[in-house]
Amino acid sequence: MTNLIIETSKYLMILLAACYTLFNFRFFSFPDEERRNIMCARQNQAMFLNHLLAYLIIYLKTEDVRVGAFYLAQVVFFLAYIYLYRLFYRNVSRLLVNNACMLLSVGFIMLTRISFDRAVRQFILVVISAVITWIVPYIMERVWQLSRGTWIYAGVGLVLLLAVFLLGDTTYGAQLSLNFGGISFQPSEFVKITFVFFLAALFYRSTDFKTVLIAAAVTAAHVLILVASTDLGSAFLLAITFVFMLFIAPSNWLYLGGGLAAGGLAACAAYALFPHVQTRVAAWLNPWPYIDDKGYQITQSLFAIGSGGWFGMGLYQAMPYKNPGVEKDFIFAAVSEELGGIFALCVLLICVGCFLQFMMTAGRFQAVFFKLISFGLGVVYIIQVLLNVGGVTKFIPSTGITLPFVSYGGSSILSTFLLFNVIQGLYIFCLLYTSPSPRDTERS
Repeated sequence: MTNLIIETSKYLMILLAACYTLFNFRFFSFPDEERRNIMCARQNQAMFLNHLLAYLIIYLKTEDVRVGAFYLAQVVFFLAYIYLYRLFYRNVSRLLVNNACMLLSVGFIMLTRISFDRAVRQFILVVISAVITWIVPYIMERVWQLSRGTWIYAGVGLVLLLAVFLLGDTTYGAQLSLNFGGISFQPSEFVKITFVFFLAALFYRSTDFKTVLIAAAVTAAHVLILVASTDLGSAFLLAITFVFMLFIAPSNWLYLGGGLAAGGLAACAAYALFPHVQTRVAAWLNPWPYIDDKGYQITQSLFAIGSGGWFGMGLYQAMPYKNPGVEKDFIFAAVSEELGGIFALCVLLICVGCFLQFMMTAGRFQAVFFKLISFGLGVVYIIQVLLNVGGVTKFIPSTGITLPFVSYGGSSILSTFLLFNVIQGLYIFCLLYTSPSPRDTERS
């Protein structure tokens, strides 16, 4: 009987995820707020039903009473996050709130299935991160002096990266984190945000050639430190963010072409200089000869995706834990294996929906500083998603970049909450100053 329920549930979960994704994009087709709110309410219904169904299966397979308590704790958190956000921030983007909760719920489901203890730890980190970043929209709405901190943003970013280079712990061949009393902290997750603020503040004042050279020099300093730490995923992320922000600020196609060409040359140089990069490229080009060594992760990922097919094998019907680090940068493979390729594609499309909301927020602004922040953080977010999914599916070499809100990791969770709440603050700020006043409405 349990196996029949599991087999049926995977199709219901796919249907609910597909409905949620449909509502995600229908949201953008309605100009009026009332119909958009209806789509958001339907999203909530699909998310909570999907979440309930998944944890029912987990309980049936484990018969662990802790699963029920953990599920209820998550429901309380999601309800509080959704409704308290709307209570305190009247003009909040309900779509971003819903999508954050949906992605978090997928992460909780997969982590609970892989390791209950890690899922609980992730939940605690999520609650702490949500509370810490709760005030960020309020700050973004009221602090006009943010554009004056150009060199503070650059200095903080460089100091954090230097600290990792000099004192950081090495993981899978790269220096990624600092350790304080058993607590691991990955500064590069936060430097990507300070980096966007630096470029936005710099290009807000000028986009002449001298300013471009200064921006390029500071970007090179960030990237070179990351390359020296062999954190090449973060180095690529910052480099591509610089190229696109440089393009959008003066709208110069020459900068875009030159930046992409320089990035290609830098990638070739990194391959020639670092054995760590050569290993990952070799595993990407043909992982099968190295299936017991450097190609193990990617081959296990491909096996998982292939085994799952379009509809998945069902929760607890596969072995996602065979891939080391599956709960971090390879969690997309676990989703594909047990929940199916369609469900995994829905997760990817939800991320695309977040990106579209970021870009639409950027498009509303006349103020260059805020426009560039929205655009830059949107680029950071979507490139991070594409790097993760591309590495898992062997479309590009693996970079070690996590999937925002889904992968396990405290630094990733906190930085993603911070990124989303910065955008929320800008969205609220934009609506506040672009919405017609009651007097204008009466005149019209």
